[in-house]
Amino acid sequence: MKTPARTAIIAGNWKMNFGPLQAATFAGEILSDLVPLVEASSHIISIICPPAISLAAVQHAMREQYHQRIELGAQNMYFEEKGAFTGELAPSMVSELCTSVILGHSERRAYFGESDELVNKKTLAALRHGLRPIVCIGERPDQYDAGQTREVIASQSLHSFGRLPAEHVKEVVIAYEPIWAIGTGKAATAEGAGEVISYIRQLFGEMYGDEAALAVRILYGGSVTSDNIGEFMAHPDIDGALVGGASIKPDFVEIVRKTIETVGM
Repeated sequence: MKTPARTAIIAGNWKMNFGPLQAATFAGEILSDLVPLVEASSHIISIICPPAISLAAVQHAMREQYHQRIELGAQNMYFEEKGAFTGELAPSMVSELCTSVILGHSERRAYFGESDELVNKKTLAALRHGLRPIVCIGERPDQYDAGQTREVIASQSLHSFGRLPAEHVKEVVIAYEPIWAIGTGKAATAEGAGEVISYIRQLFGEMYGDEAALAVRILYGGSVTSDNIGEFMAHPDIDGALVGGASIKPDFVEIVRKTIETVGM
């Protein structure tokens, strides 16, 4: 079901790695290789998502080696506009530096107790501020083992990206991250991931219509490497990847390169 209108996205989630100095250095190194790659293809966007404290440093590096299809993203934000929320970032703050924001990552859900309802509030706030939300959903290992994947995905889909304004539905990006595959080196198969992602697209269509389902980009996230990205990108319903551990290594450039080889120039 992949269409030419769905530009592939390879997003790198640096998680809690690289302070400003190290982030600027690493960004400069990979940008020197990324820029020529994306210049040669009109079918891909690469998003770099460093820790909040390093966003400005990476933005500076990106200005020095600029390409419009290499973007800056945040790893999280709060839904309130301002106020007494120590340690949080308002959507307006994030939008000054970033085009995108990761929301509802499995680590935010597991370690910080984020609910589907909270993720939904953040998603709506991101859209109000012109940010592209990358909304994460996925089943835990125990749910996977119990055969509850579809049940979990359906509930998370309904509550995490429900109530979207019609004019903003196509701007949402969904990341399917099977939690049992994150940081384990045990990626889902392209067939298995594609089956779940096809189901997510079906659910999105039931919520917002066939046109929205065809337009929404759905990424795979879970131990993505340059060795397996080609298999995932060959699936018609998989539109890119949310890359974790490999995004803070030179392998990230190879993931982008192999994505381009798969989706074309």
